[in-house]
This record gives sequence, structure tokens and C-alpha cells, in this order.
Amino acid sequence: MFEQGRRDLARSTGGLGIGLSIVKKLTELHRGSVIAESAGIDKGSEFTVRLPARAEDGVASPVTSHKDRGQISGSARRILVVDDNADAAESFADLLTEMGHDVRIANDGRAALEMNREWRAEIIFLDIGLPGMDGYEVARQIRVQNDTTRLVALTGYSHESARSMSVEAGFVRHLVKLPDIDAVVAVLEGLAAAEERPLN
Repeated sequence: MFEQGRRDLARSTGGLGIGLSIVKKLTELHRGSVIAESAGIDKGSEFTVRLPARAEDGVASPVTSHKDRGQISGSARRILVVDDNADAAESFADLLTEMGHDVRIANDGRAALEMNREWRAEIIFLDIGLPGMDGYEVARQIRVQNDTTRLVALTGYSHESARSMSVEAGFVRHLVKLPDIDAVVAVLEGLAAAEERPLN
């Protein structure tokens, strides 16, 4: 969705520039709006977030909506969410938990490998731009640990080369942050339908 100059995968000198998009999507999920204004370079920025005081009568809340959608994503799964952004990981894990899945979180590659060695996740949503060991290397090592775990890239990298590298590393799906809830449900349904097929 966004592009910056050359960065390493760990983004130690900058992010992907998707923060405002995430804020916008989360605000809209709560039937709100966000406006960004600036007088120009070096003049600062002002952000206005408006949220309703309460849910409108007869309108399902975001959480209820998540539960309804989760009911069609198949039976409960053991899912590991790996992201060095703790807030993003917790928010996504909460969404999956609301859908009825058993979810755990790891914030770096080594922690993910350790947790998966003991817990054996069925599905792992794995960030690519992790510090130290990037998501591609984590994916390769997980494939050695357990070749039945389904790996889904959850990343800000959307260009074709990133998608190709995902396939080579053993990912079966590639989602760009912040994915729509419908996209997440579609991935979970697709993985359930493909359980008997060989991995890519």
C-alpha cells in the first residue's frame, strides 16, 4: 500500500508508513472517522478522531460482527501470531480469539520457534520484518520443525518480490497489513479446505 526508500527488513531506521491506514481502519470499525491536517513541512500535524458515544440501536458492534464472521471460519485452531509490534500482535490475536480460536503471541523469531516447538501451532500468522531473524528465516526453520503448520505472511511488504520470497520460504498465503476481517476469514476458510492438499 505504501513505499519508502530502501530499508532493511527489521526497519531499524524507519517504518513502512502504514500507521495512519491502520488508525483509519480501526476507527471506521467503530463507526468513527479520522482527519489529518498539516500546514506543511516542519509545521507539525493535527489528527482528529471522532467516535460515537454509543453503538446505534440495532447495529451490531465490531466484536459481535467478529464473532459472527468467526463462526464460518471453521473449527477452533491453535494459532500463533508473530509480530514485533506488541500492540498490533495483541489486536490481531484478540480478533482471532473473538472468532473462537486458541491464540498465542510471540514478538520475535526466536520466541516463535521456541513456542512452536512446544505448542505446535496449526496456523502461524508471521510478520516478515522482524528484528534479528526475519520472517523468511523463521518460516524456513518452522518448516523443519513441523511440516504440517500452515504459515501466513502478515506484513507491510506487498510487492511481487516479497510475495515470491514468501512462497519460497514456505508461506501458503501472503496478507498485507492491516487485512480486512473478511480477508482473514477467507484465509482461514481456505486453509481448512486445503488441509488434505500438499503444502506449496
